[in-house]
Amino acid sequence: MDHTKPADRTLFYIFIGLLVWIPLPKASVHPWALSILVIGSLGIMSAWTLLQFKNGLKVNTAFTKALPIIGLLTLTQAWVYITLHGQPFTPDHSTITLDAGRSQHQLLQGLGLLSIFACTLLLVRSRRRIMVVLYALIISGILQAVYGSLMTLSGIEYNLFFPKEHYRGLATGTFVNRNHLAGYLELCLAVGIGFMIATLKDSANSWRDVGRRVLEALLGSKARVRIGLVIMVAALVMTHSRMGNTAFFASMTITGVIALILSKRASKATTILLTSLIIIDLVVVGAFFGVQNVVDRLENTSMSTIKRDEVNQYAFPIFEDNMFAGTGAGSFYTVFPEKRQDDLGRKSFNHTHNDYLQFAIELGLIGFVPLLLAVALTFLVAVRAQWKRRDPLMRGLSFASMMGIIAFGIHSTVDFNLQIPANAATFMVILALGWISMYHKESPRGPG
Repeated sequence: MDHTKPADRTLFYIFIGLLVWIPLPKASVHPWALSILVIGSLGIMSAWTLLQFKNGLKVNTAFTKALPIIGLLTLTQAWVYITLHGQPFTPDHSTITLDAGRSQHQLLQGLGLLSIFACTLLLVRSRRRIMVVLYALIISGILQAVYGSLMTLSGIEYNLFFPKEHYRGLATGTFVNRNHLAGYLELCLAVGIGFMIATLKDSANSWRDVGRRVLEALLGSKARVRIGLVIMVAALVMTHSRMGNTAFFASMTITGVIALILSKRASKATTILLTSLIIIDLVVVGAFFGVQNVVDRLENTSMSTIKRDEVNQYAFPIFEDNMFAGTGAGSFYTVFPEKRQDDLGRKSFNHTHNDYLQFAIELGLIGFVPLLLAVALTFLVAVRAQWKRRDPLMRGLSFASMMGIIAFGIHSTVDFNLQIPANAATFMVILALGWISMYHKESPRGPG
């Protein structure tokens, strides 16, 4: 047995620590916390590059195959840079962005997120490391769910070290906004369900064998993960996030259908597992933690009672006026007051309640289209992995990536999860898992 310590092992575990840390300080929305994310991810990337020059580290196939995606993400960051220093590109030699300070902030955040994507592809290069990443995200999701639920049920209502100012009586975890905890749990649940699918064995001789193996996955050695999923779903329901709950159940159902159509093996086991997840989550968790409240909120939703729809309505003309170049990354707070109407009151808005619209307004089509292409191509790669790969672990990663992309694709129509550093960083990991699911190849002696 080879006991040689891989040169990048320390970097890998620092990276894992960063992923678990990012949600804790209010989802890293404050500048000091975001600085840790950016400096940490760029530092890990720089250290890996130095190790590559020194020790000749092997570059994963997944990383090389994902270079077009890295290129697309880099194009967006290059455009943000041009909007800050674009005098040669503008007739009056002025900058394109209408808020240079916030655009600089967004550029650094974007580079940090790009590094998270690259580090995942470069460092997660063995089955053992894949499992560590899965466990880390599952445990992080469980911690957020337990903390958020306990704060709500106990009435203590602290956001980590400080009393909650908003959303009292609702689960928020260490996030400021309940909808953003819901978004984070969507991603962690996608990883957890992908993990459960990865534990299913390839073949069975009968439905009895299939049922026994599913029960083993639900109640056997993997029971702790299953219990963790129940806890996360309970917390998701306790957020009372309409679209968070809708996105979770819709993404699980849609991804399950895709998996059943494309997977030539283990379809019986997958069917039973997904059905059991839906039944247990809806009946047991919903009965105790108030899924009916979420249903009632969905039924009572209307354009006249939800200001987020009005914000989007008033913000759309900004996109029409700046369709190609945008107003500059992070500039929505600055440009929206010109278009807002009196019926919104005195409240200020940092974001639209639609990630697509905000990216389109701030980046224009020049910066927004590369982001859309990167996500769309990653989804197609994950779908292809579900069809081509026979390794249960790779199918589980593919499932997690597809479900996470679909969940955020739905949730982003009414919220701004991708403007929250913790959720955006975790989403980058989900995207990277899609490429790993298709192109990971285990070496005879993979790194620890």
